[in-house]
Amino acid sequence: MAITDDIFATYRSPAGVARRLQAGERHEGRALAYLLAGLIVAYIALWPVLSRANVLEGPDGPPMVQRMMAAFLGVLALLPAFYLLAALSRLLARLAGGRGTYFGARVALFWAFLAAAPVLLLRGLTAGMVGPGPALSAMDLVSAAVFLWFWLSGLVVSERGT
Repeated sequence: MAITDDIFATYRSPAGVARRLQAGERHEGRALAYLLAGLIVAYIALWPVLSRANVLEGPDGPPMVQRMMAAFLGVLALLPAFYLLAALSRLLARLAGGRGTYFGARVALFWAFLAAAPVLLLRGLTAGMVGPGPALSAMDLVSAAVFLWFWLSGLVVSERGT
């Protein structure tokens, strides 16, 4: 199944997709590919915000290339934080009686981040076009809820060993 099909299927049944992904080939390259794709989308989602800041600050602010490079390095710096968060979630799940693996916890987290990409892109558009306000706050809430829904669904599947 194509990755875009899996992303859209996750919105219908996150546990079902998580079950299929957990049953797939177990190699770190696949989990890392999910994370890198999600980080690339997160970087793209920042472009409207960067453009808005560039227009609002005008020639007094830093050039757009500098903003984009700083954003890219900032997003790239999140890579180890995702691995740490996956390990911490696995440890907490083990304390709660989970039977999963660290690899399963990574796949659950990284896939949830990638699958939430459409909402993340919409959030970026809202931040860039509308700016701060109730619409952006609502999008923050929706994107966080979607991500947590996908992540916890995947983590439950991973920790149950099903």
